Amino acid sequence: MRFLIDAQLPPALADWLRARGHKADHILELVGPAVDDAVIWDIARRDGRVIVTKDRDFATWAATRRAGPQVVWIRLGNATRRVLAEWLEPRWPEIERRLGEGVHLVEVGRP
Repeated sequence: MRFLIDAQLPPALADWLRARGHKADHILELVGPAVDDAVIWDIARRDGRVIVTKDRDFATWAATRRAGPQVVWIRLGNATRRVLAEWLEPRWPEIERRLGEGVHLVEVGRP
């Protein structure tokens, strides 16, 4: 799978995904820090990437715009890179399964 990590998540998350055999880039690596959500959405759609984000806007768009990219919406408060990785580790197989099934919005964490 190809992932695009949104700005409010650490660049180390792209490394974590690459270590699991995925193609992943952090948005800062591609376009820099000041980028509009619509640009991120368009990049992901154009390149067939899954957006990984903490941004509710992307979750809303994924729920209402069927022509867009898949979105993994991480619902976790502020966390260090280590805590984020430890939190994602047991959840990741289910996230991959749901993405593989074509689920448009995968919400992970508190409701």
